[in-house]
Amino acid sequence: MSNTATPKLSRRAQGFLLTALGVLFISPDGLLVKITEVDGLVVLFWRGLLLAIAFFVISLARYGRKLPAVYRRCGWQGWFCATAFAFSTLGFVLGMKHTAAGNVLVILNTAPVIAAIIARVVWHERLPARTWAVILVCVGGATLMAWSEMGQSNPFGLVMALVAATAFAANLNVARSRPSADMSVMLTFGAAMLAVAAAIMGGAQWPAWPDFGYLLLLCLFFLPIACTLIQVGPQYLPAAEVSLMLLLETIIGSFLVWLFLNEIPSSLSFVGGGLILGALALNGVYEMHLGRRRRFRVPPPV
Repeated sequence: MSNTATPKLSRRAQGFLLTALGVLFISPDGLLVKITEVDGLVVLFWRGLLLAIAFFVISLARYGRKLPAVYRRCGWQGWFCATAFAFSTLGFVLGMKHTAAGNVLVILNTAPVIAAIIARVVWHERLPARTWAVILVCVGGATLMAWSEMGQSNPFGLVMALVAATAFAANLNVARSRPSADMSVMLTFGAAMLAVAAAIMGGAQWPAWPDFGYLLLLCLFFLPIACTLIQVGPQYLPAAEVSLMLLLETIIGSFLVWLFLNEIPSSLSFVGGGLILGALALNGVYEMHLGRRRRFRVPPPV
């Protein structure tokens, strides 16, 4: 019998895997929102209410009677993450409803840069030069993909998109500051805040069918799993790298829209997608190489 133990994944590798799975589950978001004809406030209300229920069920299934202690362990950072999650969702939905999708995507694609700047200024966390290079290439590629959808700017929509990008980056950074606490459990409260705010603004209305069915599928299956996995990501990776992985959603989401709605991407979209995939693939190969070197490094003699 061989005594060779199966090598375990490093924490960074686990972080990349969890975030990548989260991206896969969040990718249908754009498609399902695009095919619905529901007012933005109504979407926000049901998105918040259904997500709050789903997040609580997931947290209860994971922790059971220990859940109150997990909540307390998150501290004030947990409440910050919950509030930032509510603002990022609010900004995304209202941005999409009030300006062209391309305008929103261009601003949202700056989230990795915002996350890296916040990490450097507030938490004094340094990123390798290669990570900055990958961020800039991927943001450039994502901007090319969104460029063909650029339309006339609505100042309110642009401000909401900037709110979404900044809140998302801040959320991941604060979650990163307490890697011992599972901030994903606090998403329940962030979603509840969103539902209450939307209800106050008049969003508590029944959507027509089948739009309500799409919201149920999105908010009770895809988004809860995706947001939980992505929120756990900063326990393993810097916030900028978690944000960077989310740029894959631009590619997968565009492919789903192409597949189901027959909206053929522009040539710029193919070029931008190639840049993103190429940069992330090269970075992944290099990470694997570094992991092997660390694993097989010979310890110094005692």
